[in-house]
Amino acid sequence: MTGKGVRIGVIDSGLHPRHPHITAEKVIGAVAVERDGSISEDANEALDRLGHGTAVTAAIQEKAPDAELLIVRVFHDKLAASAAALVAAIDFCVDQGVDLINLSLGSTNVAHRLVFQAAAERALARDVLLVAARSVGEEPCFPGALPIVLGVGLDWDCPRDRFIVQPVSDGLAYMASGYPRPIDGAPLQRNLHGISFAVAQMTGFAARACQAVGDAGPTGDRRGLVCRQLEEWAAIPVA
Repeated sequence: MTGKGVRIGVIDSGLHPRHPHITAEKVIGAVAVERDGSISEDANEALDRLGHGTAVTAAIQEKAPDAELLIVRVFHDKLAASAAALVAAIDFCVDQGVDLINLSLGSTNVAHRLVFQAAAERALARDVLLVAARSVGEEPCFPGALPIVLGVGLDWDCPRDRFIVQPVSDGLAYMASGYPRPIDGAPLQRNLHGISFAVAQMTGFAARACQAVGDAGPTGDRRGLVCRQLEEWAAIPVA
């Protein structure tokens, strides 16, 4: 499985399309979202100036090289964005017909739970599955902590070609490595690393699962089918 036929919205700091780990031909669009939720479709506004979004995208493409990517930049001068921007980015991806949305970060502010719940429900109603960080340290992170989202946790001991499914109080958590795609000659610890890359790798695995289960139909339970496929693959090396 290579993610062929699957569309992924990548909500992050944009993309540097000339990076050697990026296959730019698989990018189907790029926009930027401002703090107030307004959207600019000027591709230049979606260029990555932080490096984070490019590294996240590379991790996704490593796992699902044939998936098509919609780049949505919400992080501009730092890895922080308003709840309004994140929700607008999620809704934009849904409206563009993606199958998965990668949201490596989120909000630990419990006051934002309901607005993210509503966005996740709108996505699920269109058979779009969110993949997001379940927690930051010990704090729940939204929307990833919501049961209807594929919530991802960090496991430093998990090899990069595997993932683990763990039962939790409200369902399942998906655990993956926090290391990005390696850079030749550089130790993993010297590169960007953390929960964002566990999420990215799970998005890649989920794209393979989407390809495996095919079209669930207009009223199909894509989330259920994808999660069951991931459970079958859990802890098995994905070559």
